Amino acid sequence: MDLNCYKEKIEKWIENYFDEKPESEKAFVEPMVYSLNVGGKRIRPILMMATHKMYKSNEAEVLPFAAAMEMIHTYSLIHDDLPAMDNDDLRRGKPTNHKVYGEAMAILAGDSLLNEAMSIMFDQCIDGNLNKIAAGRIISKSSGIEGMIKGQIIDIRSEGCKIDVNELKEMHRNKTGKLIVGSILAGASIAGAPDAHIEILKSFGENLGLAFQIKDDILDVEGDASLLGKSQSDGDNNKTTFVSMYGIEKCKEFCDSLTKECYDLLDKIDLNTEDLKAITEFLLKRNY
Repeated sequence: MDLNCYKEKIEKWIENYFDEKPESEKAFVEPMVYSLNVGGKRIRPILMMATHKMYKSNEAEVLPFAAAMEMIHTYSLIHDDLPAMDNDDLRRGKPTNHKVYGEAMAILAGDSLLNEAMSIMFDQCIDGNLNKIAAGRIISKSSGIEGMIKGQIIDIRSEGCKIDVNELKEMHRNKTGKLIVGSILAGASIAGAPDAHIEILKSFGENLGLAFQIKDDILDVEGDASLLGKSQSDGDNNKTTFVSMYGIEKCKEFCDSLTKECYDLLDKIDLNTEDLKAITEFLLKRNY
């Protein structure tokens, strides 16, 4: 399947969701919609949908959770870009949220996206479906203090400091990796995947998340800023990265090795894993 088909379905669901808001609320949701609409790879919700599709064809039951995950990811980017954090002017080739709406509104837009995501998931779980409830729990934990937020705290505390490889991995295992792993496991959970597959998919997600971050660090040095659509700010912010620790060539070797491990893990699942493999290949070869 063309990965763009997943992307289009996710974006259409989000568009319809906000179009259905009362006219009186449109001004309040505008800053949220702005950051959702400036593009992005939609990797996390695509991973969720592709994993779910391995087991079930009913994509309607996973789409709201996929959209919720994209809202959570977008909220994290809005806050990441703020002057108190990375202080970035561009995101996905457009002015960052606080550059358009001001810092206070950007903070509120991020807060609103997180809360909207939780509301969407609660609405889906109101029927008591335990698989959906489990998926909501996975997503909320992956985005909180045991996941993404923990990674962001380590990131902030490490600015201007020399950290070791264990701290670097712990930071990115949480800041980047947990939402990736959470997306995969949520899709599997909604579909009722067996425990043996859940363990394999968890390892797959951890390897994919690490490869994703190392590739980001490479692009932060070698990438074309016009393709990346954002400033290459980690060096400016005096942060330790995989490239600053190991060098470009070693990092490329890490990406190749982790990608192979991802393929090997997927081969242990006796289902059609081609879409997950296609995402893995795309992330290795991407230039943005």
